Amino acid sequence: MTMYMKKFLPLLSFVLLSIPGLFAQQAFENHYAGIRKEFSAENTHTTTAFVEQRWRLAGNKGFDESIYYVEKILKDAGFKKEVNGETDGALTYRIETRKMKRPTWEPVDASVSFEGEAMPFLKFSTNRNMIATYSASTPAEGVTAEVVDVGKGRKEDFADKDFKGKIVLAETGAYQLYRQAIEKGAVGVLAYSLPKYTQPEKNVNSIQFQSIAYADSVNQKWAIMLSYQAKEKLKAAMVKGPVRVTVKVETKIYKADELTLVANARGTVKPDERFVYSAHVQEPGANDNATGVATLAEMARTTAMLIQQKKFSPQRTITFLWGDEIVSTDRYIKDDKTRAAGIKWGLSLDMVGEDVSKTGGSFLIEKMPDPSAIWTRGKEKHTEWGGSVLKESQMVPHYFNDFLLNRCLQQAKVTGWVVNTNPFEGGSDHTPFLEAKIPGLLMWHFTDVFYHTDGDRLDMTSAEEMKNVGVSALATAYVLASADDAVTLTLIDEIRKNAIDRLEVEFALSKEAVAKGGKVADEQHILEVWTSYYTGALDKMTEIPVKGTNKKIDTKIAAAKADLQKKLDELKGWLEK
Repeated sequence: MTMYMKKFLPLLSFVLLSIPGLFAQQAFENHYAGIRKEFSAENTHTTTAFVEQRWRLAGNKGFDESIYYVEKILKDAGFKKEVNGETDGALTYRIETRKMKRPTWEPVDASVSFEGEAMPFLKFSTNRNMIATYSASTPAEGVTAEVVDVGKGRKEDFADKDFKGKIVLAETGAYQLYRQAIEKGAVGVLAYSLPKYTQPEKNVNSIQFQSIAYADSVNQKWAIMLSYQAKEKLKAAMVKGPVRVTVKVETKIYKADELTLVANARGTVKPDERFVYSAHVQEPGANDNATGVATLAEMARTTAMLIQQKKFSPQRTITFLWGDEIVSTDRYIKDDKTRAAGIKWGLSLDMVGEDVSKTGGSFLIEKMPDPSAIWTRGKEKHTEWGGSVLKESQMVPHYFNDFLLNRCLQQAKVTGWVVNTNPFEGGSDHTPFLEAKIPGLLMWHFTDVFYHTDGDRLDMTSAEEMKNVGVSALATAYVLASADDAVTLTLIDEIRKNAIDRLEVEFALSKEAVAKGGKVADEQHILEVWTSYYTGALDKMTEIPVKGTNKKIDTKIAAAKADLQKKLDELKGWLEK
């Protein structure tokens, strides 16, 4: 071997080994470039504006109008309505119709005023969440009755009081208050219940929507939710003596069908394997969840355009689903076992369009159960929604957490978007995936001072935020829907780095804990569990390449796992010093 060869052979080897990674990174960038160019933030704003005007509950007019609005977007983009099933074409959709077990409901109007006063101190035109879902209408002239205050609405607060023909007031949720009060002969209830994070003493007109149980068309009564201002005004009046109020409620309760909209960009190689997105339509807010509906609609349109322009061709199917939260996603998974077996990833879009400068909410990826849900420390923290401490047996080792975060951070490098995560908490469309042992994640925003309140309107949304979410979510599916060996090898390196970085972060926290008197063995165990988590995540990466794993990929995974074990042993040793 000549001196020239000795000098340059290592460099040549490095270049040759780097070529697949460079090609893979270029493939990532090509996806982002195409998506960013086609994805319209303006479209998300327009769709959000349409949907948020409607008070949406499965089966009601507003829900159905929202479904049909998205259907038109799909049709205009080139999706064809299924006749014989998903095999009808590369871009297809269907609307599934099911009879509902109970009637649907929609609000029309309401007001609360002191007896004898013409001007209401609470009215539907400015507080559209004031009528508890499934409240019945009053007579047109309303119901006038004395108000009885039962404090916090506990069982003992109802003792030794006459409620027949009266209106019951309490600082508690509407559901239980209604049940107890109506059983004792009340004609209706006034409930006040707002969590601290909504800042009710600042946002004095906020009301969070709530629900009461539906009995039947004859015996159904009503419940009104109060704002902080309305509650204070009512209680101030009651200090002076007995108070009578007039409550007017107009609602519609009727039999209806439930609609679910499903669209598919069919895979060209493995169409039975799929990435599934879901966005729920019900709930009356703009951020929750008109923004999810709108972002997913624009994601579907963008995908159709890129496929027809021959700029993208998914080898696995990409599915877009709009329906009733949790119910529709759960049914999509459970109704067809063969289809469910092919669902490889699920991603929920819920409250994805917040203007963070106005709502106080941060963009978040809610992770699948990982060790941060067992030991929540350092920069990890739960939202105001709250989450329980998980057991080690509930941990779900998978690469999907880091993979989605990496795609969002890739978008953030270009736009300056702020990206955060939170440990698993549950409560949205990602949970049916996880319950079916399918990797499932949630893209959302929290803590939002207008969450579930009638302050959640269009002016609290951001079209650019929706674009950041939509671009990142699409890049995630595009990479996984058509991954080859080069992409898979690059992703293994990416997850390996994430794992090493996490171990170093946890080591710093463990070292600090030991310095404060913590047990070395306990801290070493935390590092061991994180290593086990990422070892399991790496093992699952054999499913990424469309054509299946091979010796090259298996060897890469084994090497990454060895690096993790070496790092673990090193850090455990340092903790003992």
